Amino acid sequence: MKMFLALLAMFAPAAVHAADTLSLDSKVLVERVSTDANGEIVTTREEPNVVTPGDRLVFVLSYRNAGSEPVTGFVLTNPVPDSVAFGGTDDPAAVVSVDGGKSWGPLQSLTVAEADGTSRAAQATDVTHVRWSFAQPVPSGAAGELTFRGMVE
Repeated sequence: MKMFLALLAMFAPAAVHAADTLSLDSKVLVERVSTDANGEIVTTREEPNVVTPGDRLVFVLSYRNAGSEPVTGFVLTNPVPDSVAFGGTDDPAAVVSVDGGKSWGPLQSLTVAEADGTSRAAQATDVTHVRWSFAQPVPSGAAGELTFRGMVE
């Protein structure tokens, strides 16, 4: 069993490249699936106290431009905790790294070097970081959320 606090400590965004007027808040939620009284499947998100292997997590990064000017060059890089297998993101523009942030791309385009000198296709369990780069400026007053999913190993 992994303690939630250890997981949360590993979740702090690694880098935000933007003006000081851009604020960022992050949280980790456990996604639970259950069946209601009518037999319908219900998915809920809740703040966890403890997470265990197999728990599905949603990492939520909320941003807001509190300044009076648009923020350009907004890039957010977030590590994926070692105890979490990357489960994807809803944003097709997000890229990942499988080498600690040295190289970036869609998961299907990356490879991992093996100890014997060969390489293999990268897998979700190899992802070390997720990155979003905003091509358009973030207008004054604008806010949004970026998310990615994972599963506790």
